[in-house]
Amino acid sequence: MLRCTRCGRTYPETFRMGCDCGGTLLVERDYYDFSGSLLPYLDIRRYLSFLPIGGNYLPPAIPAITPTASVQIGSVFALFKLDYLQPSGSFKDRGTWVTVAKLMEEGISEVVLDSSGNAALSMALYSPPAGIKAHVFVSYDTLPEKLSLLQRLGAIVHFVEGDRMAVHERAKEFAEREGLTYVSHWLNPYFIEGTKTAAFEVYEQVGVLDYVLVPTGSGTLFLGLWKGFKELEMMDEIAELPVFVAVQAAGYESLCNRSPVKNSLADGIAIPRPPRLGEMKRALKETNGLCVSVDETETRRALGWLKGAGFLVEPTSAVVLAAMWKLVETGEIAEGSRVLLPLTGSGLKLTEGI
Repeated sequence: MLRCTRCGRTYPETFRMGCDCGGTLLVERDYYDFSGSLLPYLDIRRYLSFLPIGGNYLPPAIPAITPTASVQIGSVFALFKLDYLQPSGSFKDRGTWVTVAKLMEEGISEVVLDSSGNAALSMALYSPPAGIKAHVFVSYDTLPEKLSLLQRLGAIVHFVEGDRMAVHERAKEFAEREGLTYVSHWLNPYFIEGTKTAAFEVYEQVGVLDYVLVPTGSGTLFLGLWKGFKELEMMDEIAELPVFVAVQAAGYESLCNRSPVKNSLADGIAIPRPPRLGEMKRALKETNGLCVSVDETETRRALGWLKGAGFLVEPTSAVVLAAMWKLVETGEIAEGSRVLLPLTGSGLKLTEGI
């Protein structure tokens, strides 16, 4: 079922973006046996038993199980989850795949979403093979390389003058006016069901973690990882949740104190007013977590280190490494800790040097 995070009201598992009270929704199910419920696939279908979709309507394009690379950095063990290796070049493929499967189940063939680039690219890649027409709303400030890819994938692109929040509002207005289904990953409960599979993969690959650092704007990966590890805890696979750290771009913080100078380099998390803010605050409280803000200089330094280490990622991915360095320096992350650092987007989509 779907449960409202504000009032607790429940709904059937149909494609619904919010509660009548205005609250956001999460899928709520009981799971009991993790290892015994895994399926013999080498992709996301391995976790079908834990997803709110059937086996009869699955998108032809399928997200991969991505590697987790362990690198000792100073006194801690950094576990890099290489989700930039997904087919569209970002972790968004996980949420898109579950979303498209749900749309196929319900016979929905035309949708609207808003994006800073990666979510739009993911939907543009996964929707055509499933027979779904996607209208994607983006800002004129979206990176030209991503816009070029969108056009080559045949997406119906709508440009908006303004920031990421303005793009969000215009997309909602268009969907309502045209009578189309709005599928923004900011609000979509099925998108989070997809991103939680990253937690399952990491657990199978490297076991128990001490910290999880996540680039956090809208919170779809942050909440997905939290939900995945929480379900593992409920199934008695792990004794307790790792400490969650929301890593935000300076000048766009929603969980940290707002900085006066903006980090425009980390464009993927430049979201100052996310709809799921209350859920993220609860996840931080539940895991004894914290928020770390990263500026542009810190992002560039971390990006340079990652490239030198062989990880070709986009700038938003680098904020987690910058945050880890800060927390190690202050003693927040202890020596010998195992720290998950998701690398969320591919640098291959950027042709200009950064």
